Amino acid sequence: MTFLNGTMGSLQENKRIASIDILRGLAILGIFLVNMPAFHSPLLYIDGERQWPEGWDGILYRLSDVMAQASFYPLFAFLFGFGAIILAIRSEAKGISFPALFMRRLSFLLLLGCIHAFFIWHGDILINYAVFGFALLFFYQMKAKTLILVGTVCYVLPFAILGALLLVMGSIDSEGLTIPTDSTMMKRSLENYQSGTFTEIINQRVQDWYMVNNLANAGILFLSIFPFFLIGAGVAKRGYLLNPMHSRRKLKAIMIVSLLLGLTIKILPYVTIYDFGTIFVQDYFGGPLLTIFYITAITLLAEKNGVSRLLMLLAHVGRMSMSNYLFQSLVCTWIFYSYGLGLYGSISYTTGFVLLLGIFCLQILLSHLWMSLYQYGPVEYIWRCVTYGKKPVMRKERPVKGKGRGCS
Repeated sequence: MTFLNGTMGSLQENKRIASIDILRGLAILGIFLVNMPAFHSPLLYIDGERQWPEGWDGILYRLSDVMAQASFYPLFAFLFGFGAIILAIRSEAKGISFPALFMRRLSFLLLLGCIHAFFIWHGDILINYAVFGFALLFFYQMKAKTLILVGTVCYVLPFAILGALLLVMGSIDSEGLTIPTDSTMMKRSLENYQSGTFTEIINQRVQDWYMVNNLANAGILFLSIFPFFLIGAGVAKRGYLLNPMHSRRKLKAIMIVSLLLGLTIKILPYVTIYDFGTIFVQDYFGGPLLTIFYITAITLLAEKNGVSRLLMLLAHVGRMSMSNYLFQSLVCTWIFYSYGLGLYGSISYTTGFVLLLGIFCLQILLSHLWMSLYQYGPVEYIWRCVTYGKKPVMRKERPVKGKGRGCS
């Protein structure tokens, strides 16, 4: 095959791209920021704007809503597609079938996602990534420009039409598009997660998972994730992130425009009408624009020596992103659910935010210590074993002291 030759040499020389590891670490932080209120509150069934309207709760909720909501799942999807092409390049170089390798990888991801969703936390993203990932096998051989174009059109066109319809409906009848609150399900969530048995919590998890991941939402979910697989794959093939200094001006321009336009759209519900239409546009257009900003900003900052050293703290988290993602769910469900400390529904948004910062700082420390000793995170190691069908070397080789010196 020759479809990957354009980036083959560069990627073989640069085994790890620092900015990608940093972006993975940033995505883990951003996803945690968005997930935290859903860990400790029945966020599926309430409107956060009404739940945390003022004080530090209101400030931090709106800050998270503007800077993180709907920006880091697209980033994770972009990195998923990017990583798939790197895997394709390296498997091709070793004479291994990429489709067979990728299907094993996705099968393990699907199994892990099911365990995570139904036995740990309902807000899982791994199942969707695994299922939608199989569709990438029909596209990955396309040219880079085609992947980026198809991904962009598949995302922008349907959501632009739907967003325009919702905005028009909101202008005609703003009351009809207000954010609903399901008080019955909210009370049931509080009861089960606060004091329910483990079986009752599993049943609640299944209901909460299906609330989002049902057949009625399948199309929206696919179109909100899969196009970013394609865009990430296209960017990897083009090698845009390999030598960012070659296109520094273009990246800076994209960074500035995406930030300004993204922030303008993200604050739309707070400066106009707060209804489903403006929130839809905020999430589905403002969110991805800020994703582009984060990608370009980190790519450029990673080239600066002083800043890159600081950002490498995120890179350690990113190199074991799956382990850290699952770690957040395990720790938070233990803190908030009845089989742990049982604090579900009893803390403020601010308390949750401070707790999040503490847990993430712990993750930075643990990730740094782990990666100083091992090649892979614990879950990444198992994932790699399943993918390649053999055990890789786990421990890092330590330099031998006194090598080359005579005995005295």
